[in-house]
Amino acid sequence: MLKYIAKKIFGSRSDKILRSLMPIVRKINNLEKNIQTLSDAELKAKTQEFKERLKGGETFDQILTEAFAVVRETAKRVLNERHYDVQILGGLVLHYGMIAEMKTGEGKTLVSSLPAYLNSLSGNGVHVVTVNDYLAKRDSEWMGKIFKFHGLSVGCLTNSTPEQERKQVYACDIIYGTNNEFGFDYLRDNLKHNLDALVQRDFHFAIIDEVDSILIDEARTPLIISGSSTDSSEVYIKINDIMPLLREEDYELDEKSKTVVLTDQGSEHMESLIKQRQLIKSDSSLYDIENMSIVHHLNQAIKAHKIFKLDTDYIVKGGKVLIIDEFTGRIMDGRRYSEGLHQAIEAKEKVKIQEETQTLASITFQNYFRMYPKLAGMTGTAITEAGEFLSIYKLEVIPIPTNIPVKRIDEHDVIYKTEAAKYNAIIQEIKTAHANKQPILIGTISIEKSELISKLLKKEGIKHNVLNAKYHQAEAEIIAQAGQVGAVTIATNMAGRGTDIKLGGNEEVLIKKMGEGITQKEIEKIKEQVSNDKESVLRAGGLFVIGTERHESRRIDNQLRGRSGRQGDNGRTKFFLSLEDDLMRIFGSIKIGNFLGKLGLKDDEAIEHPWINKSLEKAQHKVEARNYEIRKNLLKFDDVMNEQRKVVYKQRLSIMKETRFDDILKEKVLTLNQSLVDQFIQDKSYQEEWQKKEMLHEIHRIYNIPFSFENKTTKEEVASELDLLTTKTLEVKKNECGDELFNEALKRVFLMTLDQFWKEHLHELDRLKTGISLRAYGQKDPLNEYKFEAFKLFENMFFELDESIISTAVKMQISHALPPLDDSEVMQNTIENKNEIESMLSSNLSDASGKTQSNQEFFGKISRNEPCPCGSKKKYKHCHGSIV
Repeated sequence: MLKYIAKKIFGSRSDKILRSLMPIVRKINNLEKNIQTLSDAELKAKTQEFKERLKGGETFDQILTEAFAVVRETAKRVLNERHYDVQILGGLVLHYGMIAEMKTGEGKTLVSSLPAYLNSLSGNGVHVVTVNDYLAKRDSEWMGKIFKFHGLSVGCLTNSTPEQERKQVYACDIIYGTNNEFGFDYLRDNLKHNLDALVQRDFHFAIIDEVDSILIDEARTPLIISGSSTDSSEVYIKINDIMPLLREEDYELDEKSKTVVLTDQGSEHMESLIKQRQLIKSDSSLYDIENMSIVHHLNQAIKAHKIFKLDTDYIVKGGKVLIIDEFTGRIMDGRRYSEGLHQAIEAKEKVKIQEETQTLASITFQNYFRMYPKLAGMTGTAITEAGEFLSIYKLEVIPIPTNIPVKRIDEHDVIYKTEAAKYNAIIQEIKTAHANKQPILIGTISIEKSELISKLLKKEGIKHNVLNAKYHQAEAEIIAQAGQVGAVTIATNMAGRGTDIKLGGNEEVLIKKMGEGITQKEIEKIKEQVSNDKESVLRAGGLFVIGTERHESRRIDNQLRGRSGRQGDNGRTKFFLSLEDDLMRIFGSIKIGNFLGKLGLKDDEAIEHPWINKSLEKAQHKVEARNYEIRKNLLKFDDVMNEQRKVVYKQRLSIMKETRFDDILKEKVLTLNQSLVDQFIQDKSYQEEWQKKEMLHEIHRIYNIPFSFENKTTKEEVASELDLLTTKTLEVKKNECGDELFNEALKRVFLMTLDQFWKEHLHELDRLKTGISLRAYGQKDPLNEYKFEAFKLFENMFFELDESIISTAVKMQISHALPPLDDSEVMQNTIENKNEIESMLSSNLSDASGKTQSNQEFFGKISRNEPCPCGSKKKYKHCHGSIV
């Protein structure tokens, strides 16, 4: 109560921030008259002036007001658009590293031009991140006119950008691209072997468009680059063949957490069926160790059949299973589910089964974007997730007031007992609004539902457009014209991302559609028609948005609502629900159903009350809280891997930059020798106690050289002789090859061995993560257990890595000059995908009570000569602090 009173009197933190920024807006406005008097040449010269001032020691903040005023004037001259004061306010919020929440139609794309221009003046590059290739291309061309006017270079990064052009794109001052491409380029760079092949520069500043979609919705799915592994197509097919025989009592399905498990009865039933198909031996059990891979295939097949649905989670097109992004409704072209799930779905849909893959590199968007020293974002819907943005990304959400007050009417939800009754009511509502020539946007949560509505409208003879993942090519055009008189548009929640619905139609799209031969007279006619149509639509009530179902997230519903009532236009929104909807059935309160039952509600009757809205909000809040826990747990696990990833990637870069490896190898050899001597000869021990046989075996295995204990009476003599022999072996090898060739060969040994061990380590971590949740049954925290086990694996990896490098180096034979490494070959056999989070992350993991690992190179700040904290007894510079 006290908080509420204080907020009313003093305002919220967002209000205080906006008040503190208003004097800057006024200063920018005061400069407008002076800037207007500049010629084009003088306006362009301002950019060079700003760069010189920055080099001279001034900061971004010192040139901010003038730079923003210059961009505003440039936009007026080249785009015929002037930044409103609220847009200047949004630009300031972005520049200061916060999230600007701006309603649909408020011009977020234009807003981003202000901080992008200012921060690009340092020459370090600004990344403007969009959700799809279309927006990246459109915005780079549209806003690029402002930047190019000032001589700044603009790059566009899409899925189709050739590898050989990417370095040139990243060298630009301002780069527009999708979140996936930025993330995958980071991973690709850390698979390459040549410095010249790296495309990305050091990170500087990123502005994320639709920041809630990228940093919240997509944070649950890591980016993964995989390489081909083994082929198990026959097993997938045989397992799939027994799925129709799966009975309801054989499994337990939890739709909330999207998990399915076999019952004891189901395990016995499946085991007998699998034995009949000779997938396991008749005298073995399904859960014997040697049959664990079959259990994995079986579990993935059951998930494919009982959880993942055609036209909801994926579609089949051109003989391929294509994933549908659950948040945007778009096809995720080229992406695949991991851990064999995609193959199980391919077997289910009777299409060609692609090869299984093995993880080569992975990262979450959470950890990728946190690498930027400065980060900002913009969206129409972020305030509901403000807590998560602040806790994970240190980003404050600042709602920006609209330029013109919102006139849209948001009606209460109406709820029916059955889906059939709900759809009948929706069709009647559409018919009424359509008769008044009011444009209608109908939002659905899946392809299946959008096609059902389409069938019902066809029966009524109502002409309409359908926009979903199957028909996404014409997205921009369909959405742009959804505001025309009498237009009816059905869209999944992908509707209109980045494209405004303008009442009366979008004149730019209509002019473009006419082609290059259009005359000025025809252009004027189109503009007049659009203007007249807008007036007709406003008289009809503006855009009518109908929601056919509530989404799990309030943000998605708000995005749909936000399509109506842009820039002060009239508008109306209404959601139709039923007790059979997924959200109501799975997460809704039982009290609602009981309440409606007591009222004796008939199938064709509906109830409408603010209590219904509040109850639904609570249901959505439950889902949002659960999804936040999934993302938080994912981040905790990925933080462990991320610290290891940073160590390995930093050392890869050090190897690529290094030219001399003979001395580094010699140090490693001497360290390994001391470790061997300590292992097999105890201090102050007698010769009879020495483990000579075992030590000779190890020396031969690693170095393949003869060694004798004759005339050696002390441990020091043995160590000295071993050092002498091994260093001599290295010198002979070096003399055979020549100094330059020897070091080049060593560089490849260091790099490729590190890559191989890191790949195997990632596989081990995947396996560890899959089963770690079971330790919760033993009263142990799975996260702490994962940290401990992952650290041990990492420690062992580095110990074995040194040994492997040494063994390979002393045994290698080089008879000719080495051909240059071709990084294009490295990338040819890789697959990019976005991983589905294991159910254990969402259900079985308790919150970790242990402290998070330090961000300082995994081990903290350590002197080079101190013992390595991994426990190897080596100096830090010879162990985890070494070049590899």
